[in-house]
Amino acid sequence: MAFAQLAFDSVEFAHPGMTTPLFTELSVEFTPGWTGVVGPNGAGKTTLLRVAVGELAAQGGSVRRQGLALYVAQRTDAPPEMFEDFIWAPDAGVLKARLRVGDDWPERWDTLSHGERKRAQIAVALWREPAVLALDEPSNHIDAEARRLLVLALEEFTGVGLLVSHDRALLDELCVRCLLIDPPEAVLRPGGVTEALAQQENEETAARNANDALKRTEQRIRDEAQRRRVLADQKAAASRGSKQIKIPAHDHDGRAQRNLAKMSGKDAYAGKQVAQMKQRAGKVAAQRADISVKKRYETGIWVDGASFMPRDFLLRLPAGELPLGGGRRLVFPELEIGGTSRIAITGDNGLGKSTLIRHVLGHLRVPPEKLVSVPQEISAEESRALLEEIKRLPNDEMGRVMTTISRLGSRPARLLESALPSPGEVRKLLLAIGIVRGPHLIVMDEPTNHMDLPGILCLEQALADCPCALLLVSHDEAFLEKITETEWRLGREANGDTRLDVASP
Repeated sequence: MAFAQLAFDSVEFAHPGMTTPLFTELSVEFTPGWTGVVGPNGAGKTTLLRVAVGELAAQGGSVRRQGLALYVAQRTDAPPEMFEDFIWAPDAGVLKARLRVGDDWPERWDTLSHGERKRAQIAVALWREPAVLALDEPSNHIDAEARRLLVLALEEFTGVGLLVSHDRALLDELCVRCLLIDPPEAVLRPGGVTEALAQQENEETAARNANDALKRTEQRIRDEAQRRRVLADQKAAASRGSKQIKIPAHDHDGRAQRNLAKMSGKDAYAGKQVAQMKQRAGKVAAQRADISVKKRYETGIWVDGASFMPRDFLLRLPAGELPLGGGRRLVFPELEIGGTSRIAITGDNGLGKSTLIRHVLGHLRVPPEKLVSVPQEISAEESRALLEEIKRLPNDEMGRVMTTISRLGSRPARLLESALPSPGEVRKLLLAIGIVRGPHLIVMDEPTNHMDLPGILCLEQALADCPCALLLVSHDEAFLEKITETEWRLGREANGDTRLDVASP
């Protein structure tokens, strides 16, 4: 493998239409090993990866790299470049076996699950032995066993690796450092994401505490200056009254004159003290200005249950079967979704979870405007169209949507400036539109895919509090456990068919 090197020197980048660059004066050197790239949706993580490998050109500064640099995208729409070469390459056998890539996958790409496509993308990239490898959400769509195989494969990569992921455990397992992005700043910190975020939180807490202490000191000084100014004004008024008294003719020793002079001197001294205290307050304010305190945004979504009006049954589906291709079938019992059902669909990749979802969506008793459906993947064209639809909404409705977006951890202004929202932002947009319209049912296929870490926590809270019905497909067992009550579990039969079993607590 070629000597791996990647460095950013004062890099600046902004997408067309942006009023503020994503990066300014970004200088960082990436050494061999995995570096996590962490930040909210829309912060520029994908952009940074594409600039790193040369797919996008920096608008300021320079990027130094040596050797082959590859980017593996979030989306799985198209087969990876050189896929067929990989399938038939004599030296690809180990990777194909390790990531369980089938020889027939190129010709049946359209029938593969997104998890299978993701494994194929990564297998081809590793086979090409790049010096720089940028992975964008590599654990999206994959089940627990595939994730284990992925980690084993990525641990053996010896080049410079950049990893964008919402999977905290993956970032901790692989990364020796993390680049934390919050435009226009980016800070490189040692360790996995847990260690890096803890260090960031400690620094931000210390900054807030120092700022609060200086704020209290500044206010105390200004209050004291105000008190002394009032006293000085009162004394000055008294002094002016004294000066109106006529000096007695027999005051040969000038006592009254001396007393008036003393009063005037005291007035001047009091005024000088007030001015000094104001100067001290100004210095404290300048100290506060040197402390960087990050703004904290309100998170969590409050849902008004009165607008949902859930029905008794949103779905009643008789027992049946669905074709899965290759002669395989998905066999299911009678299925029901009530007005407040909370259902998880689970199972390994390739068992037909997405096929089942499509069938369910075609038989719902739900008005279209009362259904929120978020698929695994949304194409770039659909993403652009969705953003344009949002921009055409009436002001009050767009305001509610943008408030929801903000509470899911993304910045509305930055989103509205973008030409193409990130996959995570698109998921938030679909969910936000549905929530403000009061859905009867929320259907999400891999709800945490593409979402940033704060967004996942906000989403978890939102779905846990939502009074409507939920149907969620996910490999994230901890996420499902907090939200759902019934499981539609898919398993493989001995003959290759898939069987669905319904399990309730």
